[in-house]
Amino acid sequence: MDGMRRLCLLRHGKSRWDDASLADVDRPLSKRGRRAVERVARYLGATGVRPAIVLCSVARRTRETLDRLAPVLEGVPVAIETELYEADEADLLARLRRMDDRLASALLIGHNPGLERLAASLAAGHGDRAGMARMREKYPTGALAILECDVGRWADLGDGTCRLVSFVRPADLDDETNATGMSGE
Repeated sequence: MDGMRRLCLLRHGKSRWDDASLADVDRPLSKRGRRAVERVARYLGATGVRPAIVLCSVARRTRETLDRLAPVLEGVPVAIETELYEADEADLLARLRRMDDRLASALLIGHNPGLERLAASLAAGHGDRAGMARMREKYPTGALAILECDVGRWADLGDGTCRLVSFVRPADLDDETNATGMSGE
């Protein structure tokens, strides 16, 4: 496959911190986090963003984020991967570079700071300027960066090979979310 690929980088929804006995990997989404991810799911559905594969960290909060997206991702293959938990930018990039070149798009559900740093380096200032400014300010829980990547093979993904199409935060989306958060298009 040649040409443009699409990469969506979603930070998990806000998690609960009220149970100190839980290991970090086992922390669930908070009520606010569940509502925020449901907004993102409606946004994905309204904008027609549908990846060819979902890569998801093994952490409970990322898996619960994925569960909330299920209605708009029905039938999309999912890989729950241990290596995505606590992965830094280099680890995430290495994983994406190993993707099957027949896949035109992917959604990665992961964690900061790796996710935020990956989005910034892949876009390297290219694309939606307002979205870039918001992304530099903060990549909050539930935020979604959508990138178009001009690479023929996933292995060619790297600094500056993508353009930020949009950066959407749950706060940008109302409860009846449609495409209100889409910028740069």
